[in-house]
Amino acid sequence: MSSTRQAEALVAPALRTEQGSIAVYLLFLRGKDLLSIADIHRASRGKKQNLDGFQRKEIRDHVNEIARYLDNGGTLFPNAIILALEPNLKFDQSRGKKPKDTPEDVSPGRLVLPVRPQGQRAAWVVDGQQRSLALAKSKGRELIVPVVAFETASINVRREQFILVNRARPLPSRLIDELLPETKGVLLPRDLTARRLPSELCDALNTHEDSPLRGMIRRSSQEADSKRVVTDTAVLNMVRRSLNNPNGALAAFKSLSDRSSDATSMLSTLIDYWSAVRQVFPRAWGKPPSESRLMHSVGIAALGDLMDRIAARMTGPTHQRRFFAAELERIADTCAWTEGRWPSSERMWDEFQNTRTDIKLLSQTLVRLYAQRCRE
Repeated sequence: MSSTRQAEALVAPALRTEQGSIAVYLLFLRGKDLLSIADIHRASRGKKQNLDGFQRKEIRDHVNEIARYLDNGGTLFPNAIILALEPNLKFDQSRGKKPKDTPEDVSPGRLVLPVRPQGQRAAWVVDGQQRSLALAKSKGRELIVPVVAFETASINVRREQFILVNRARPLPSRLIDELLPETKGVLLPRDLTARRLPSELCDALNTHEDSPLRGMIRRSSQEADSKRVVTDTAVLNMVRRSLNNPNGALAAFKSLSDRSSDATSMLSTLIDYWSAVRQVFPRAWGKPPSESRLMHSVGIAALGDLMDRIAARMTGPTHQRRFFAAELERIADTCAWTEGRWPSSERMWDEFQNTRTDIKLLSQTLVRLYAQRCRE
């Protein structure tokens, strides 16, 4: 038995249970009705750069492919759409005895789903965005599809479930990294928890008023912008390399548990170092990667490795920025960020690419130059 429309609501037969303190429903809806009761909340940044939503962009080819399957007679649609529901929706439990063999904690009844304008709906698609869009545009709009829904008022819980459901699928890694800092207070697998700290530091570098990289890092939710010349992937990889290097500048503030790591000191070190980079290499700063290899992923990675080497010579955090600048000045006249040829490597400035080989070569070149100047 499928849902029926009553005035401004859909009434759907449903089974209700609880997982912990969260109400969970199993129901069936017509494909055409899904997007009348559920919004697709895509990841985006507001004016204050706060992250809103969690869904990836529409994959038009994938949507069209599903729609063609349905239009050509495809009627098997067993994968459930997962929805998050606003709390306290009306559920009318069936009267009388439960059907035989119904589990004790499962209640049959009818769930009332309000039909509202887009952006004000009572449900959000957690998994099945592309399928929902395909159902809405295909001839298979009358197809009955399974839906699993859970109640929550927390955007963090919706994001958590979105990540967990999609982590085994080709969900863009950059989108996962951008969402992770916004999932505080929820339990995630260890590998995802380890990815949260670098992403939090990337966010801070992009928004902190003292950061030289403020507004210059392009995240997954943001469209191309001429001012955002550094990719978040480059920054994330730079931070991870330093955290995973036992002698790294950031590793000194890392505890065995990321929860108690000194993120404030890490951010302070990053701000001081990259402020020194901006000071020492002003002509190469802020330009597109095609015009400056300093802002290119290969340059960010190599300078990050040099940060670890310079920090190892530092005796204390006092005047940290001044120390970084003085050490970088040692090699300033030999760097070919925007023109010329790199010494010893015999590479032109624009020949370095974002590959492991080139990152290693440029990193070794910078460290070698620095070591030579320190001995002079």
